[in-house]
Amino acid sequence: MASDLFHFAKHFITSSQLRPLPLPQTPQTNRTVIVTGANTGLGLEAARHFARLGAGRVILACRRTAQGAQARRDILQSLGVPDSLPVTGEVGGVEVWPLDLASFESVLGFCERAERELLDGVDVLLMNAAVVMGDRVEMAEGWEMTVTVNVIGTFLVVVRLLGLLKRAAKRGGTEAVVTVVGSEAHSLAKFPERSQPRIFEALRTVAGPGYVDRYGTSKLIDILVARELAERLNAAHGDRSPVTVNIANPGLCKSSLFRNTPFYVRWAMAAACFVLGRTSEVGSRALLAAATMGRTSHGRYVDSGRVDCPSAFVMSWEGRMVQPALFDELMEILESIAPGVTGNITDK
Repeated sequence: MASDLFHFAKHFITSSQLRPLPLPQTPQTNRTVIVTGANTGLGLEAARHFARLGAGRVILACRRTAQGAQARRDILQSLGVPDSLPVTGEVGGVEVWPLDLASFESVLGFCERAERELLDGVDVLLMNAAVVMGDRVEMAEGWEMTVTVNVIGTFLVVVRLLGLLKRAAKRGGTEAVVTVVGSEAHSLAKFPERSQPRIFEALRTVAGPGYVDRYGTSKLIDILVARELAERLNAAHGDRSPVTVNIANPGLCKSSLFRNTPFYVRWAMAAACFVLGRTSEVGSRALLAAATMGRTSHGRYVDSGRVDCPSAFVMSWEGRMVQPALFDELMEILESIAPGVTGNITDK
């Protein structure tokens, strides 16, 4: 355990952690943006930037809607807009929608609402919400919580909303964007489950204090699935996907991500963040950079605002073999939750 934390912190020292991140300036005029986990931390600051840059609708997708309402007030006040008034146009409309990625019913309800209300489509889908669990195994929807939230729930939203993303791309004449927030931790994941014939079945539980590796594993899987989704979209649309899919690594940031872990983990991460951590606002700039980078980032890992290579495993022959099998298994799971949903990948 201590060794895992030491290597995790050490890795940030030799990474792009000290790279400066400029303030986002790309206009988002009249775009519709969804940010998950937007009630605090990176999600809140990313939503604030989108609103500042003129997005027409910024939807704060939050499990705790009361905190989401406070986040909305905070964003509007920072922009000098009374929160008692409906807001549209130059500074964007900021809304709070309930979304719990640990509940498939909540995910499907959120997506159905999006289809009813966002008739012009979705321009940017920023999948920021994630969890790191403690040493007690917690289950959600029959899966271990980290896998449910960080992978299954996340990509259920992505695949379910692909139709709205494609609609926005047709309307705007440019690619819509899905940005999945990644982590440097993916490069440290041991991922022993990769040798199993059914990887997700092997991930249903985790024994003992394996949560540090499980979080890294979930982020490694996110990268593999996002890369494969980009390839499948290209194949379905003549090598020119209307939706750009990328992964953004914001680096080590001061946030509440480790709130569910034991005190010594929280202490260790707080110490690392004190020395090296970015503020949530600075970290959110990396998310905006990926979400506004355009076609050059399709299927790519955007590390602190620059396209870079993910871990050696992802780029290895073994990683290339695991990637499509892992993707296909996840699509089977999504089909069992929402029959027909994977047709959104190939639909024009």
